[in-house]
Amino acid sequence: MSKEINSRFCGIVGEDNVLLAEPMKKHTTFRIGGAADYYICPHTPEEIREVIRVCREEQIPWFVIGNGSNLLVSDSGYRGAVIQIYKNFSAVACRGNIIRAQAGALLSQIAAQAFRCSLTGFEFASGIPGTLGGAVTMNAGAYGGEMKDVIKSATVLTGEGQIVTLPVEALKLGYRTSIVKSEAYTVLEAEIALEAGDQTQIRARMEELGDKRRTKQPLEYPSAGSTFKRPEGYFAGKLIMDAGLRGFRVGGAQVSEKHCGFVINTGDATAADVIGLIREVQRRVREKFGVTLEPEVRFLGEF
Repeated sequence: MSKEINSRFCGIVGEDNVLLAEPMKKHTTFRIGGAADYYICPHTPEEIREVIRVCREEQIPWFVIGNGSNLLVSDSGYRGAVIQIYKNFSAVACRGNIIRAQAGALLSQIAAQAFRCSLTGFEFASGIPGTLGGAVTMNAGAYGGEMKDVIKSATVLTGEGQIVTLPVEALKLGYRTSIVKSEAYTVLEAEIALEAGDQTQIRARMEELGDKRRTKQPLEYPSAGSTFKRPEGYFAGKLIMDAGLRGFRVGGAQVSEKHCGFVINTGDATAADVIGLIREVQRRVREKFGVTLEPEVRFLGEF
């Protein structure tokens, strides 16, 4: 870490918004991860662009996160800058049937705004523990809905430092992928097109899905959500269960007994524990069923 570089970051976002050697376990839903050299929290698209420009000029690796809900950070941390687009960048506004939200807005926050505006179509995302930026990047989905069903357009920062607005067709949203992911763009904001609905019905659907999550998912433990992508023609959780891995542990990491598609932190898990468990699950499922499970969780740092 360099005092000069730190000074440049502070000059862009303010001293209070730059942390040095920041433990990433404080910023992931897994509650796991070593320290990032720089942890930077910008407020505006221009600040985001300038921080990334400094990273490029100084040859510092960088990684953009929301609230860290789909992320496993190495025990040794990250030798670079983590740029958090979350609390400082989370405005949500509604006009007609369109919700416009900044990338750091939580999906639950957007769903609440949709409810207040009597707009339906976003209920599926109300319990997904992530931000809009990550949801667009990964085309997040649940209970039969996906972001591609509701996104009208997204404004992104390209690798060349240009801010452009892409219509949904240009986002190339697929199963847990998009042009944002493939081209390493940074989502800044998005427009969501919904339909007029009845608040009573919207609330009932959100409560129904919330009950399903609480009943079927291990929300009482730190995790990164579904650990594996859904293999074509299969369900990851069922494959893992049928391989006899319900409750399987490596150190403090465990295959959830409530839902085998989740790897949970039972309290003291390390990233090494989680990776060890993931690899063993992959090995056993591949041996038993000939199916290769691909992680949905993203990895940051050295593994």
